[in-house]
This record gives sequence, structure tokens and C-alpha cells, in this order.
Amino acid sequence: MIVGIGVDLVDIARFERSIARTPRLLSRLFSPDERMLKPRSLAARYAAKEALIKALGGSDGVHWSEIEIASEASGRPLFRLSGSTAAVLTERGITAVHLSMSHDAGIAMAYVVAEAEKGAS
Repeated sequence: MIVGIGVDLVDIARFERSIARTPRLLSRLFSPDERMLKPRSLAARYAAKEALIKALGGSDGVHWSEIEIASEASGRPLFRLSGSTAAVLTERGITAVHLSMSHDAGIAMAYVVAEAEKGAS
């Protein structure tokens, strides 16, 4: 059963300016593996993290440093969650989180669907 949906859009050029202006954002928002990516991919990951928070209905107990977006061998993106962020999903009975990301024409976007067993909330 779907218990949350989140979507977010990021202007890639604006995101790049923010990172250039405040370089420490990279370490606050992204894992060491994520920091190796191109700005358009980082913008999509930022959108994914925002979309996850929206799908969860808020940021209580969620920490940016505990959300990493990785890829399966096929290239399919997935969340790697740790700490209190992982605990939030467990506490809410969320059993699956689906992620789609894309970037084109200067915009990065992400869409997240959170699922739980029927009756969980």
C-alpha cells in the first residue's frame, strides 16, 4: 500500500552556484561516493533526498548524512539509509521505497514512492 509520494525539482545551474558559494554543503549533503559525481547527478540526488522527506511527510528524525543514493548493477537508483533515518522508516512500517531520477534541460528531478504493508502508517 502506498503511504507516501514525494517529488522534487532542482535547477542545476542554481544548485551549482550554491555549491560554489558554500562548498561545505557537499560534505553536509552527500556521502564521499556521491561527492565524486558530476553536478547534474548531485542535483538529482539532492532532489531525491528532498522527495524522500516529502514522501515521509516531514524531516523529523531524518538526517541528510544518513541518506545515500546508490545504483544497482543495472543502473537503477536506490536509497541506502542508516541511523535514525532508517529507524524512521522502520517505525512507520515502510517496507519499500521506490526512486526515479532524471535530469534534462537544466533541471534535475526525483520521484519517490514509499510503501508499507496494508494497515501500517
